[in-house]
Amino acid sequence: MKKFWRRLADAIPVYAVLPLIFCFTVNCIVYWGTGLIAGPLKHYDFTLAFDEMVPLVPGFITVYLGCYLFWVINYVLIGAQGKEHCLRFVSADLMSRLICGLFYLVLPTTNVRPELVGGDLWTQLLGFIYAIDKPLNLFPSIHCVVSWFCFIGIRGRKNVPKAYRILSCVLAILVFVSTQVTKQHYIVDVVGAVAIAELTYFIGFHTSLYRGLAGFFDKITGKVFGRTYFDSLHEENDGKSRALDA
Repeated sequence: MKKFWRRLADAIPVYAVLPLIFCFTVNCIVYWGTGLIAGPLKHYDFTLAFDEMVPLVPGFITVYLGCYLFWVINYVLIGAQGKEHCLRFVSADLMSRLICGLFYLVLPTTNVRPELVGGDLWTQLLGFIYAIDKPLNLFPSIHCVVSWFCFIGIRGRKNVPKAYRILSCVLAILVFVSTQVTKQHYIVDVVGAVAIAELTYFIGFHTSLYRGLAGFFDKITGKVFGRTYFDSLHEENDGKSRALDA
């Protein structure tokens, strides 16, 4: 396991380290911070007839929790797709969280969770999640936003094996299913998440908004990593030049 994490760390380009850490930090602030602020406010329940027909499947808690590894691997993979791609992706990721945070404050949502029956491992684990993760900040689902980003961030990348791109799409959809059958979210939370992810990704990759982030992270990364950072930029530029010459 240690070798895995060491290889993963080695795979992260220097230019991507702080932007990815920043994404994680903003994600935590938005989720936990808005939960504290909006806690006393009136919350709305968007339960639909479809949601009531969806069965409870406690075993899917393994997917709901296991997806964190999927997120780490794919965000690192996306970060390694080149500095511009990385920063465009980061700009989209940050925009999506700010939009999520706005919804959590302006339109707080909740749901009524089912009573858990049974003493098997999966039911107990789901009960533990229910106990520590209150039914707040549901629309849109950050679980689904992040999972869809893991797919669309490599969707058009020819250097990523097609089989893995397809697998990432399948895993993202499985996460969607897990949010439904564990009753952590309802269908509108999934639809809203995909819409926000696609919208912010389009903006991030069709505007120059990322340039502001590039300047910000260049300054900080240069101070933190010094020569290592600038050497990595030279290597990336040399690689692009060789590709053009070829």
